[in-house]
Amino acid sequence: MPELKTWQLTAVSAVAGCVLATVAVAAAGPWDSGQRKAERDRAGVADHTGGTHHGKPRRKAPEAAPSAPAVLSALGERPAAADPDGSGGGAANAGVPLPTRRGLAEALGPLLEDPALGADASAAVLDAATGERLYGARAADALVPASTIKIATAAAALASLGPGHRIDTTVVADDGTTVLVGGGDPTLTEDALAKLADGTAAALKKRGADKTELRYDTSLYSGPDIHPIGAGNANIARITPLMVDEGRLDESARGPAPRTGDPAGDAARAFAGLLEDRGIDAGDPSPGAAGEDVTTLAKVSSAPLSALVERMLTNSDNDIAEALARQTALAAGEPASFEGAARAVGAAIGRLGADTGGSRFADGSGLSREDRLSASLLARILVRATDPAHPELRPVITGLPVAGFSGTLQGRYEPGSAGTGMVRAKTGTLSGVNALAGTVVSADGRLLAFAFLTNGTTDAVAAQAALDRLASALANCGCR
Repeated sequence: MPELKTWQLTAVSAVAGCVLATVAVAAAGPWDSGQRKAERDRAGVADHTGGTHHGKPRRKAPEAAPSAPAVLSALGERPAAADPDGSGGGAANAGVPLPTRRGLAEALGPLLEDPALGADASAAVLDAATGERLYGARAADALVPASTIKIATAAAALASLGPGHRIDTTVVADDGTTVLVGGGDPTLTEDALAKLADGTAAALKKRGADKTELRYDTSLYSGPDIHPIGAGNANIARITPLMVDEGRLDESARGPAPRTGDPAGDAARAFAGLLEDRGIDAGDPSPGAAGEDVTTLAKVSSAPLSALVERMLTNSDNDIAEALARQTALAAGEPASFEGAARAVGAAIGRLGADTGGSRFADGSGLSREDRLSASLLARILVRATDPAHPELRPVITGLPVAGFSGTLQGRYEPGSAGTGMVRAKTGTLSGVNALAGTVVSADGRLLAFAFLTNGTTDAVAAQAALDRLASALANCGCR
């Protein structure tokens, strides 16, 4: 196991202390800022990992050492390095030595030959400050990325809509009927639905009504509402703009779960029951689109997009990913469908200056085996997200799981690993597909963006361990 340097142990201690501190802070409620993990109060109590097959059962996180001063400044506070071609982030510390290509090749090359990585393995390592590619192995090859495609989904949504965007669920009066209109928020909760019922009942009573015909409108989305992975899959609900708690039938907040076969209908029936409790007879709701000449009776909004992105990345949440891909499509004037989202996400990533040649965005979640991304593209998006000139993309970085501490990396990386606390990365796992893409601070304090993609693996646990060794090698490496 690589030996940790003194400053790295200090940093890990600081990270561990921060993790413990957030337990108390989260009780005060969510922060409207990209500086924290979204909805820690929910994410911290769940036992499941997000996405599909994202790792072995979790172990206890490393214990916190005595408090230590921070050794890493916030991304936006670092002095900007020269970036003559505009391809870098300008986020790394000025004067910090840059790893050499030879040094990185010596550190990563042998690890990439691990048979656990399968027949098709690719890698890209970029300097976050300049965007310079420091290492590449089949870096331009378009491979199945699994859930690492969520990095692209997140960046596209943030660039298109802004981090403050919220998704509304509304109730409108339409020619004597009441219509519950789905806006595409899969995180709509029972409490939010109750608040919506409060406002609706009050508005109807103000109009002198104690009875109404209730419809529910799911016309915002088009195309198939079942992901190509198939109906009844525990990793994702039917894709509809109206649902409560991602259509989950248990008490979980993330990860695989049994799902309702009719999330929109269930939400509407629950809403009708809430109206009944408030003195409004809504009967049995039926599907039907709202007209154009309507009056808004009540509205509830999601958390800001920055929080949704962080929750999606930390927990590898497939339902949020597909919703954000469709929000991106709507912002681009495209249909809110798989095809419309593919065009909109690809175009948004292209506008960020990344080369999308050979890429395919078949879905927003990475569950599709038709997705294709290169390690180079993923690393380039991460570089852009560290750029102080693109603060709107910051949640792409702050949402990444921290090795050994949070999200889908909580159960990976041992306490003594060089990568623990130093690696922030999105995992990706399908049968035969494993990936890891994120940022890491090198032994000299240089911020690097990396992506490792593998196709053709036969042992997911062994492949994940091999990927973790690659990222840890970057954390342990001055590589000069």
